[in-house]
Amino acid sequence: MNTSLNSALKKAKRKQLLKTILISMVVVLILLPIFYKTGNYFAAKSSARLHEQLFLHNEIAEPNIQIDSQVTSNSSMLGGNIITNRSKNVNGYVVQWSTLTSSYDWLRASIDSNELTPGFYWSDTNFYEYDKQTKNKVATFYHPSISEYYDGIQNELEEISRMENDVAEVAISFDRPYTLQEIEAKIPDTLNIVWLYMASPIADESNGPAGMPVYGFNPTDSPKETYTDFIDALGKFDPDGSNKTIQEFLNANKNKQFDEVNILGMMLTGQTKNFKALESQDFIRGASVGATAQIVPYINPEK
Repeated sequence: MNTSLNSALKKAKRKQLLKTILISMVVVLILLPIFYKTGNYFAAKSSARLHEQLFLHNEIAEPNIQIDSQVTSNSSMLGGNIITNRSKNVNGYVVQWSTLTSSYDWLRASIDSNELTPGFYWSDTNFYEYDKQTKNKVATFYHPSISEYYDGIQNELEEISRMENDVAEVAISFDRPYTLQEIEAKIPDTLNIVWLYMASPIADESNGPAGMPVYGFNPTDSPKETYTDFIDALGKFDPDGSNKTIQEFLNANKNKQFDEVNILGMMLTGQTKNFKALESQDFIRGASVGATAQIVPYINPEK
């Protein structure tokens, strides 16, 4: 009697176990596609958000840097990377710049801030910032409200103008804010205005570079129109209003026409010999050389 009962119980348990296994398999088969689609949905949203943030950052905070290509890499339903290939246009010469490898997952989208932040070279005779991948020198802007910088405020115009067969970019920082109309007439026609320096955080730079971002835009041929795009991009880049520098700039200038807005400096490109005309100009507080390239017979400079 007990043997028959035990046998029946074991048989019932086997049936229940088999039933549980079958139900679990069905549930897994149903949930797997749902999980896959859900994962892809959130990953795609983060990817799109990161793509937009990278383009916006380039538009407002990367002086004379252009995006050559931007593609998604290592993509899965859990996340992936976005590879941004960048370069500089130095008076018609394309100069390689660092590539960004930014990451995203379901919840986060992170710009590659490590490569955006320049490296710093110190020695007994030299101090300068450089692009970590290409090792090209990074041009430095000096805010007119910051009185003291760790290696002083450099003016490298005399050195750059002595180079006879090169093109260069130079970050010009003004002694005070000016409107574009006030300053444009002071810039020789032989140089290109490729970026306007509009704002940056005010920080202690006396003990070494604080690594503060600079904000501005490429004026191209229509400064008023590109300024409107710049204002729009600033708002999109900081939608929650957490960036103090951006919000202060927007609040101070939201009711102004571009002709009334002050600029703090500009990035110029041109043949090195043409920078000589700017030597000893009193509106220039600092001049910092960035990327350079040697002129070759088969590529004509823009100016």
